[in-house]
Amino acid sequence: MAHGDGVPEKVAWVLVRDGLVLVTRSHGRDRFYFPGGRREPGESDSETLVREIDEELRAAIEPGSMVHFGAFEIGEGHPEHGPFRMICYTADHRGELTPSREIAEKAWFRHADRDRVSAIDEMVFDALHEAGRLS
Repeated sequence: MAHGDGVPEKVAWVLVRDGLVLVTRSHGRDRFYFPGGRREPGESDSETLVREIDEELRAAIEPGSMVHFGAFEIGEGHPEHGPFRMICYTADHRGELTPSREIAEKAWFRHADRDRVSAIDEMVFDALHEAGRLS
């Protein structure tokens, strides 16, 4: 779903542990992505993230722990899929990270693995690395 300016958006969860970041891969896809998804009509970012992480990884995001990490955007005409915006949050969770049927695989990546993710996700990898959070 697009926000006010019409650019399609995804709300994404950025979970970093021990210098590695969580990514997922959907069935039929080669690239990995940050978990999350698009808002349903009327949903807040918090509601979207809670719903999407439950659907994808069967874990419960703790909404009060959500911290905005950044908004990343690729422009019109980008070869992958532009324009597109990804709004990223860190957050605590409860429960094991168990991929649902829509997720083929979860993985923990280093900055060196950035070539295995989408172009917009590469931007987040770089921001995490520059912040000293991703090895």
